[in-house]
Amino acid sequence: MCGIVGIVGRSPVSQSLYDSLQILQHRGQDAAGIVTCDNKRLHLCKDNGLARDVFSHERMLGLRGNMGIGHVRYPTAGCSSSAEAQPFYVNSPFGITLAHNGNLTNAAELKQELFREDLRHINTESDSEILLNVFAHELQAVTKMDVDEDDIFKALSGVYRRCRGGYSAVAMIPGVGILGFRDAFGIRPIVFGRRETDAGDEYMIASESVALDTLGFDLIRDLRPGEGVFIDIQGNLHSRICAEQTLLSPCIFEFVYFARPDSVIDDIFVHKARSRMGKRLAHSIEKRWAGKDIDVVIPIPDTSRTAALRLANTLGVRYTEGFIKNRYIGRTFIMPGQKVRKKSVRQKLNAIDLEFKNKNVLLVDDSIVRGTTSRQIVQMAREAGARKVFFASAAPPVRFPNVYGIDMPAARELVAFDRSEDEIGRLVGADGIIYQTLEDLTLACQKKGKTKVDRFEAAVFNGDYVTGDVTADYLAQLEMDRNDKVKSGNDLAGQKVIDLHNKA
Repeated sequence: MCGIVGIVGRSPVSQSLYDSLQILQHRGQDAAGIVTCDNKRLHLCKDNGLARDVFSHERMLGLRGNMGIGHVRYPTAGCSSSAEAQPFYVNSPFGITLAHNGNLTNAAELKQELFREDLRHINTESDSEILLNVFAHELQAVTKMDVDEDDIFKALSGVYRRCRGGYSAVAMIPGVGILGFRDAFGIRPIVFGRRETDAGDEYMIASESVALDTLGFDLIRDLRPGEGVFIDIQGNLHSRICAEQTLLSPCIFEFVYFARPDSVIDDIFVHKARSRMGKRLAHSIEKRWAGKDIDVVIPIPDTSRTAALRLANTLGVRYTEGFIKNRYIGRTFIMPGQKVRKKSVRQKLNAIDLEFKNKNVLLVDDSIVRGTTSRQIVQMAREAGARKVFFASAAPPVRFPNVYGIDMPAARELVAFDRSEDEIGRLVGADGIIYQTLEDLTLACQKKGKTKVDRFEAAVFNGDYVTGDVTADYLAQLEMDRNDKVKSGNDLAGQKVIDLHNKA
């Protein structure tokens, strides 16, 4: 899961791009990058680390131009080498840069096809570079010097014919403009908006609406499935559906965890969806745990707060903050490698003993993925003096790998894989555990029962992969490529490269 942004402005955009990446930092903490365009010359800065660490004052001064794109990376492939940082660049045709969020399910065959038939070399293990080269090859058919929107959308149609999976992307062509596009199923989010200035309209494309809000852009709408939005350097906006068959099936895990609560995705307010999750989970607790004596509801910060507060109010149980979060520790779930995640939990959270002592506590989290964090948090609650510790998840059990850009590739690393809820409860050390049902989660993510969403992509809960091309062999290979052991090895290898580079 990554964050992307693109801006076509009337004045230098580097500061706005940087501010956007900080707003989208929750979507990726491994690497950050910005590329700007000034009179057809590209200026690129990218490296491992948070946006605030990558972009020094000196580096920002070099990012000149009124047009640019940016990226924050979350490494689904588990490699921390700076070679994987985005945006990527290819010099032919016209010089194209691209930033990408998601995952191509046919990346392996595309990589071979690009080399064999298109004579293009892929230099990294990133499917983002593959996506860039597919688009570049499709645009190669243009035989004139001046590229227009028809050429762009024709090339994008070729991308949709060849690329499968869940993805959103922004691409920039020097002296031409910026393109944003979304996969044919609308799995990964992407929006665009406009800001009026004295010099004329400016446009912004981003992963989440909150980035537009904060920078003073008015949200126009989400990109439709299979749609491209192109803004040329004159500030003219063009849009077109380029995929032959489309279905709006946004990733439901965006509403559970990834997106900021102040974002709106496909006309669904994330904050409201999470509040409804809490209400529906409370009703399940009333039915299934009628005899349980719960003294206090405590959220596991930060993403579960909205659901936990609504849950407590619905149950008529006291809500309180029992954990203090260290704001300088990153999001545990998206950290690469089990050892790093395990080490970070107690550094990130500290229990307030007074809120736990001699109480029956209901801990509420947005979801339970590997169970490592949950187990440590339950233990922390007991050490703080809780009499009983119950655990509630605002999402159903995560039993299946994700193939569309979320780091859940290995089924055996999921705590709910091949286990009942009671077994999971015992494993995390809780006195009782309760999960949201998928039906209730789906209803919670709908707008009063009415939504333009055709269906939600919820394969991590039900194993139903919306793109229809995910086989057992593919999942086995994905697990082999991206399990925690591989991540640990890649992290060490990447660190060696970085260390040698620093010494040089």
